[in-house]
Amino acid sequence: MTYFKAQKNMNKILFKNIKGLVQCGENINSLVGGVKMAQISTLKNAFLALENSEIVAYGPMEKWEDLADFDVIDAEGKYILPAFCDSHTHSIFAKTREEEFVDRIKGLSYEEIALKGGGILNSARALQGISEDILFEHSKIRIEKIINCGTGALEIKSGYGLNVEAELKMLRVINRLKQHFQIPIRATLLAAHAFPLEYKENHRGYIDLIINKIIPEVQKEQLADYIDVFCERNYFSVEEMEEILSAGINAGLKPKVHVNQFSSFGGIKKACEMKALTVDHLEEITDEDIRVLKNSKTLPVFLPGCSHFLSIPFSNARRFISENIPFALASDFNPGSTPCYNLSTIWSLACIKMKLTPEEALHALTINAAYAMGLQDSHGSISIGKKPGLILTKEIPSLAYIPYSFGENCIERVFI
Repeated sequence: MTYFKAQKNMNKILFKNIKGLVQCGENINSLVGGVKMAQISTLKNAFLALENSEIVAYGPMEKWEDLADFDVIDAEGKYILPAFCDSHTHSIFAKTREEEFVDRIKGLSYEEIALKGGGILNSARALQGISEDILFEHSKIRIEKIINCGTGALEIKSGYGLNVEAELKMLRVINRLKQHFQIPIRATLLAAHAFPLEYKENHRGYIDLIINKIIPEVQKEQLADYIDVFCERNYFSVEEMEEILSAGINAGLKPKVHVNQFSSFGGIKKACEMKALTVDHLEEITDEDIRVLKNSKTLPVFLPGCSHFLSIPFSNARRFISENIPFALASDFNPGSTPCYNLSTIWSLACIKMKLTPEEALHALTINAAYAMGLQDSHGSISIGKKPGLILTKEIPSLAYIPYSFGENCIERVFI
């Protein structure tokens, strides 16, 4: 079947001879789980028409016609797939932390580094001392690199500020990036990322600061879409998470949660009760966590780049498939635990370390990842009227070659 939509007569691109048009169709679910994740809709020897970045026509080449005024691109031997959606990143930071990378090589754990003042607190010190304009310019270069690797929608968290001024500075930079780039960018308030040194023995004081100072300012300037809490031992308890998320919800922010990275103690259950859009990390999981997730609309998000870099367990994705629980994959790009924003690499890690098939992992990077950002109506699949952004590959033998050939850049061009 061939699909068309009325033309608008500007910014027209027509791809022909596409080896495989991936994740295409008009009846693709906005969330996919279980055995269905292994089934990718791919149209072979296809054409595709874009107008103003919107998909207006596609179909098999035997139905192709030379549409007037379209710029034609011959994609023979190449695949086209929807751009990746990255629903969990910490892309705004002032400096990298390769010295901690060396510390871990010498035997220190991520938690040990954090307890001696490294980790998140290290990034906070650097960010507090940089101007908003410089932070924006550095971040702009970084986001350009992220897009060139195939990401067509991006979530960015605060959390390296840890005081009123620096958290707002981060969120204002994210807002400027939203205006600068054509891809959708979602902002998440993560002031509850760690306790600053001055509040190390006064958790109540910092929680009050978040609730009474930071959240009202964020609401006033409309700087965030989501609110997040790092619910983990040595960070924020379930009770503290609930209090902070409740304040965010009252301010119009949707909840997301960092949870079960190192331990499981009820954070998933509480997040689901609070109707969190996602629960992210889940390297540790219990039978009770599985039971709760099966009966909720909260989406798990796995971060294999973090597991790889920190040498901690990978999320048990195969169990989630067997339990018919949908999930997404994201980069967790940040300077401390995952300095990788390339979702092709994340795709490879998901296949190699989590034993996902290429098709299962691609679902988690596109359709399900779009859901994790509230973008299921516009991103994640190639359908008429959507503007998902597109990845045009180089000439490759198969779709599976992309995660197989880890380290190789298989992307020829990204269309936003």
